[in-house]
Amino acid sequence: MDIFRTKSVEQSIRDTEAPEHRLRKRLTAVDLTVFGIGVIIGTGIFVLTGQVAREMAGPAVAISFVVAGVVCGLAALCYAEFASTIPVAGSAYTFSFATLGEFPAWIIGWDLLLEMALAAAVVAVGWSGYFNALLTSAGVHLPPSIAGEDPVVDVPAMAVVLILTAVLIAGIKLSSRVNLVIVIIKVTVVLLVILAGLFFISMANYTPFVPEPQPTPAVEGVQAPLIQVLFGITPVAFGVLGIFTAAAIVFFAFIGFDIVATAAEETIEPQRALPRGILGSLVICTLLYVAVSLVVVGMQPYTELSTAAPLADAFTAVGQPWAAALISIGAIAGLTTVVMILMLGQTRVLFAMCRDGLLPRPLAKVHPRTGTPALLTAIVGVVAALLAGFISLSALAELVNIGTLFAFVVVSAGVIILRRTRPDLPRAFRAPLVPLLPILSVLACLYLMLNLPVETWLRFLIWMVIGAVLYFAYGYRHSMVAGPDRRS
Repeated sequence: MDIFRTKSVEQSIRDTEAPEHRLRKRLTAVDLTVFGIGVIIGTGIFVLTGQVAREMAGPAVAISFVVAGVVCGLAALCYAEFASTIPVAGSAYTFSFATLGEFPAWIIGWDLLLEMALAAAVVAVGWSGYFNALLTSAGVHLPPSIAGEDPVVDVPAMAVVLILTAVLIAGIKLSSRVNLVIVIIKVTVVLLVILAGLFFISMANYTPFVPEPQPTPAVEGVQAPLIQVLFGITPVAFGVLGIFTAAAIVFFAFIGFDIVATAAEETIEPQRALPRGILGSLVICTLLYVAVSLVVVGMQPYTELSTAAPLADAFTAVGQPWAAALISIGAIAGLTTVVMILMLGQTRVLFAMCRDGLLPRPLAKVHPRTGTPALLTAIVGVVAALLAGFISLSALAELVNIGTLFAFVVVSAGVIILRRTRPDLPRAFRAPLVPLLPILSVLACLYLMLNLPVETWLRFLIWMVIGAVLYFAYGYRHSMVAGPDRRS
């Protein structure tokens, strides 16, 4: 079946040399590492740590972050091998085209579009909430119709998306410089919070480090985790199982390192820089997450942590309310770079799909002055701004999680396939312990997917069906990889 025709690695690399589709190589390993930190660290570090400690793991939440970091590390090693072997825009989409074929690659690309479009809009709405709260604390009150809990149009969210779209259109180097400045701000805030919190830690708050296990409240219907529906297994809070249940939740604070691979074509020496950027950003963020989680559970008993703003409230509880404003600034900085890099990743996946003809090929033209896919970037920015401004996204946020995990599964399996089908390819970075490591990555990601609600799976399947219909209606007949008979 020609829908499973693969695209050779050599052809993928040749396509990057066409003048009208050539992206400019401006990024270094440091730029990529900063991109990874920029997209991984968001509000999760300020909110998720305390929430999971109180409800799932207690002081052992630090172990949950380590477990989640290891699971992500398995997938990251697979991404690093692919990125060093096929340094082409598109990330998991491009990797799938080389190993599984055209239709599976389309499905992964369609999946990534859902993941990044929703994530950028959801994060922009979160940015708007922090920005509005900071203005309110300074005595500036925006009308509730344009900002706040339930605005008619979320103007700050739309504004930040459109401003970042302009930065992305202006060029990849400018984007990396803006990202660097903002990442320095948010990492500085995180480090200040960690260092300041050390002075208020009580060792008594670490006992018991692993609280006694407790059953979690029953969840029925489409809200129930798929693992409960299939196997009758319900998640457990606290205890050893609670640590792993918490790891399934905090895993999503690590999502984003895979987007580093979408900038492959714009990287100087991608074979060396991409593995360093992917793995370096993941290691740095894991260390920061573990440090913050240890500080917050040491400052306040885990049973007393707030779920809305645990870090800020922990500082308030020890008589240091100044930290709340500092944390808001860190959160705003964090979310700004998350929105920007998610849109960057989405445009590069779309760019690769358009260049292959699965979506309108003219959209893949690179602007001669800026060296970026300017038209695609503008389209992505407008769509993300409209989603953030007008649509309630909270119910759809978990689609981001399942989409990411699905991509991780495919990439991990693809490493095994490409090792067998193309053992001759030069690999600047080789994942260790293949096939054991990719198999462990697939199993770990599938386990986390099973912990997601049934309704999330149903929405995901509906999106995949829509994608399949679009592929056969357009992409199948316009693919540049297909023979002339199919395109006639």
